[in-house]
Amino acid sequence: MSLEIGRRVVHASGAGIPLVYLLGLGTWQQVQYLLVLATTIALTLEFLRIVVGLNHAIYDRLTREYEREALAGYALYMLSMTAVGLVFAPTVAVPGMLMLAIGDPISGLLGSNGPYEHKSPRVWITMFSVSFALAAIVVIPAVGGLPAVIAAVLGALGAAVADGIKPIIGGVPIDDNLTIPPAATLPIAAVLWAIGIPIFEPLTIV
Repeated sequence: MSLEIGRRVVHASGAGIPLVYLLGLGTWQQVQYLLVLATTIALTLEFLRIVVGLNHAIYDRLTREYEREALAGYALYMLSMTAVGLVFAPTVAVPGMLMLAIGDPISGLLGSNGPYEHKSPRVWITMFSVSFALAAIVVIPAVGGLPAVIAAVLGALGAAVADGIKPIIGGVPIDDNLTIPPAATLPIAAVLWAIGIPIFEPLTIV
């Protein structure tokens, strides 16, 4: 297995977290606790890597050169998944999490872009198509009708834009691991809110 495919496989493994809920293996609150745990572990590892200097072969293989002195993509990945998971109900959050975990590595295999480059139209179309399918399997059964289709389309469009264009803040490109989940979930949340469906399900500490 090539190094890049290995990264994509690890990336896709994150789909296991929302699948815990989709497959009925745990409640949404249990998934939220799992997200907090995974993010805490990721940030601890990043602290040990960046501040303490603890490094090993896994980091060398899974992190890119530009991540050496900053938070690696896997930590941004967990932060963004956790952010949407702790705020939104699963009908809103799960599609965005799946778009990051599954859609992003598929688009990455079709073509990568530099930090200041946009992806090709073929990659945009693929990312939109995959993201729409992922949103549809969650939102349409839960909501039904035209609003569900509109929510899935807008969520997929948000994910495709976040995947295809890296926003530049202060001259620094923002990793799409951080931007795809919010870009996907906010349009879905807006549509469901507009038709009166509850969109928030924050973590409750018990």
